[in-house]
Amino acid sequence: MSTILTWSRIVEFATTGNPKPARIIEKTESEWRAQLTPEQFYVTRQHGTERAFSSELCSRFEPGIYACVCCNTLLFDSAEKFDSGTGWPSFTQPIDPSAVAYNLDVSHGMQRIEAVCNTCRAHLGHVFPDGPAPSRLRYCMNAVALKKQEAAPTAPAKAPTQTELATFGGGCFWCTEAVFQQLRGVHAVVSGYCGGHVDNPTYKEVCGGQTGHAEVIQVTFDPQEIRYADLVAIHLATHDPTTANRQGADVGTQYRSAIFTHSPEQAEIAQAVMEQLAPAFDAPLTTELSPLATFYPAEAYHQNYYNTNPGAGYCQAVISPKLQKARKLLQDRLK
Repeated sequence: MSTILTWSRIVEFATTGNPKPARIIEKTESEWRAQLTPEQFYVTRQHGTERAFSSELCSRFEPGIYACVCCNTLLFDSAEKFDSGTGWPSFTQPIDPSAVAYNLDVSHGMQRIEAVCNTCRAHLGHVFPDGPAPSRLRYCMNAVALKKQEAAPTAPAKAPTQTELATFGGGCFWCTEAVFQQLRGVHAVVSGYCGGHVDNPTYKEVCGGQTGHAEVIQVTFDPQEIRYADLVAIHLATHDPTTANRQGADVGTQYRSAIFTHSPEQAEIAQAVMEQLAPAFDAPLTTELSPLATFYPAEAYHQNYYNTNPGAGYCQAVISPKLQKARKLLQDRLK
């Protein structure tokens, strides 16, 4: 496992496109039926769910690898397995970031993210953001979708890249997302809402100004490639942090300048950077500096907005000029 996946990265996969699989296996329905048991076919090919606590796999943690029952693609290492108490085998990470693909699932009146084998599209289960540290992910898998393989001796693994999260508000998240996506060392950017008092707010509710949320972006970054202090400085340099509840023509508390920190260390760094850069501005900084409470990903159509809608009026009139300016300012930081 070379990269630790986070919830924001999973949301990005589900909304903007999945990693490219190493191979693709396609079979007809009759071929799958001939290969699988009726329960395996129901779960993996018809998106079914096995009964909770129906498999001893939930309580077994011997070393080994779990593969897709349909195509033998390696999916999970037992080292990432944990007892979630839910009645289904649970893992914190796939064995490789490209092993699993993700789809938005709105069935049964719920909004979830489905996990499927990226090789044969077998339904595996769902992913939730309530697992153990450091990823905080819970891959809730159907046991019949997996088959155990004994662990083979391997060479010592390279240390995984430890990514971190940063959350910034700087006006319309379509703009800030487009800027931070350009930066070297940034792995993912997810638009969303933070800093309010209503659970699971919608875009319409946030724009109405009644929920208290700011439009923000959550950035997954590699601190070995770009420091958190640099991200804070770039955030302050690419929007106007001196105007309260406003960025250009966008007016409202949802457009306030904000930094939501993920740790006391981030808070100290952000405060120091703000104090260092404050003299460069013509007016006092109005940037809110607060600990992160809950980040809510925005609706799917907001994600990767500029790249998906480059010809839209707002993109042409507002985002494109801002990107051009940012690219000149940050040319040594671009991918």
